[in-house]
Amino acid sequence: MYITIQETADYLGMPIEQVQKYVLEGRIRAIHDGEQFLINKDQFGLYFKQLEKLKQQIEDWKNEPLPPDRDIKDED
Repeated sequence: MYITIQETADYLGMPIEQVQKYVLEGRIRAIHDGEQFLINKDQFGLYFKQLEKLKQQIEDWKNEPLPPDRDIKDED
């Protein structure tokens, strides 16, 4: 399914200018139909999978208990 730059910006939660920049740089693949750029929505599947994985890793890290402090047991 092909979507416009505006729809892509809404889908990704990014500013339109940033999406346009990424399209012109080739970081987002797009085709030009003579009037506008059209972007295949399916190319963002891996992006969202990696984003969810990273969020889960951060959440796991935040919930990990702190190790016991070694200095507390050391008395002079």
